[in-house]
Formats: sequence, C-alpha cells, structure tokens
Amino acid sequence: MSNKKVWFITGASQGFGLILAKKLLEKGDFVAATSRRKSDLEREISPKSNQFLPLEMNLTDENDVKKAIDETIAAFGKIDNIINNAGYGLLGAVEELSDAEARQNFDVNVFGSLNVIRQALPHMRRQQSGHIFNIASIGGYLGDFPGFGIYCATKFAVVGFSEAMAIELKDFGINVTAVLPGYFRTNFLTSGSLSTPQNPLDDYKSTRESQELHQQQINNNQPGDPEKGAAAIIQIAGEKNPPVHLFLGSDAYGLAKTKAENVMNELEVWKSVTVNTDF
Repeated sequence: MSNKKVWFITGASQGFGLILAKKLLEKGDFVAATSRRKSDLEREISPKSNQFLPLEMNLTDENDVKKAIDETIAAFGKIDNIINNAGYGLLGAVEELSDAEARQNFDVNVFGSLNVIRQALPHMRRQQSGHIFNIASIGGYLGDFPGFGIYCATKFAVVGFSEAMAIELKDFGINVTAVLPGYFRTNFLTSGSLSTPQNPLDDYKSTRESQELHQQQINNNQPGDPEKGAAAIIQIAGEKNPPVHLFLGSDAYGLAKTKAENVMNELEVWKSVTVNTDF
C-alpha cells in the first residue's frame, strides 16, 4: 500500500475519468471513482479487488461530497491525487442562455470541484502531500468560440482558482495542475454531455453554425487520443515539479501559443494607453 497511490476521480463513468480509472487500476493503484449513479461505474469497471471503490455522489451537494471523501479515507487511509473531472458542456450564445442554465453550468463545473477541494484538503494538509488536477479546457484560456461563452467562463474560473491554489498549497507539499485539453475523441460533444439552449434565438447565426460544426463535424473526428491524454496526466502526477498549466493536444498548443502572441501584440499596440494611467 505504501508504494501505491490513492486517486479520487469525479465523473468516472465515462470519458477521461473512466479511462484514467482503468489505467490506474491496471497500474496497481487504488481508485475511488464517483458518478451520479453507482451502477454506471460498476457496469464499466467490475470491482474485482479492494483496489476499486465505486461511489454514488451528487457533486453539487457538499454533504454528499463529504460522505464520499470520508468513505475513501476509511477504505484507503489517504488520498494522494484528485481528478476533478466531472462537468458538462453548454453551447449557446450568452444572451439566449437563461440564468438557470448558466448557473447550473457553474454549479457543476466550478462549485462542484470546489466542494471536492474543500472536503479533501484537510486530509491532504495533514499528510503534507498530494496533487489536485482540475480539468479545465483550452476554453479556459481563450473564449473566442461562438456559443461557448458561459462554458468558457466556467473553465476560466477553474484555471483562476487553480493558479491561486498552486501558491496557497505550496507550503503543504500539495501540487495543483489545471489541465487544458483541446478536442479529444470522448463523448463530450454528444447530447448527454453537451447542453443547448432551451430557447434559442434565430438571430445568432454564428452560434447555430458553431453548434452544427461541433455536433456534426468535429464530434468523432477530434484529433486528441484520450488514452494518450490520460497517460499524460498520470505522467505529470509522478513529476517532482509539475506544471500549473498542462495543455493537452497539438490543437491546444497552437491555440494557446497564438493567443499568447496576440496578447503580447495587443499590449504593445496599446502600451501608451495602458501605462499612462498611473499617478
């Protein structure tokens, strides 16, 4: 047990979460995996040994999250690595998404991860070690995707609190990494993982075109291999000095590099306005 790591993975019944859980179990590590329905986990991963702990958990209920964390500690004695993976996409223009639709996306993608973090950190601080992976998106670094404004806002928030936590937790020996994948061939763009507006507005042609593009053309043609993406996360968990930002995919690399260059260019163009606001 001392040589094996204990992982706590949310949203583990599909996508990156499921692939990670399977790889880690094959590696011999211990995995506590959560989903809204325990049966989904048991269907995908047969609990053949004491390595695997399937947990039914409502991510937006902090008491339910605490129960899952406590059960993990009771079963395995510690938590070494957390994968805040649970979340869903929301594709709609900012104006056409209702307050309830936007808040629900934040509740799951942002506040759900914060619920896990708050309940797990007391244990990690006591053991003076650990690594928290917050799964964001390339949409957490740039938001110029028509129809993804609210979703990108949730992922910008994830990157933002990850950056702060990386500094806050350094004294406790706890690492934090925001993972920013590009397009990976998971089920993210299927109807079960991608919500669309209840009341779409015909005026937003670019948003409807973006929706068509993502659901009909990009879906199942994404360049990223989720098996390799999961392996990269496992690799980073073993690094002594892991990155705070882990971009995954050649598309993510290209988009991030272009934005960084564009921001630098914009800074220089408007430098006189920017710096002349000081006393």
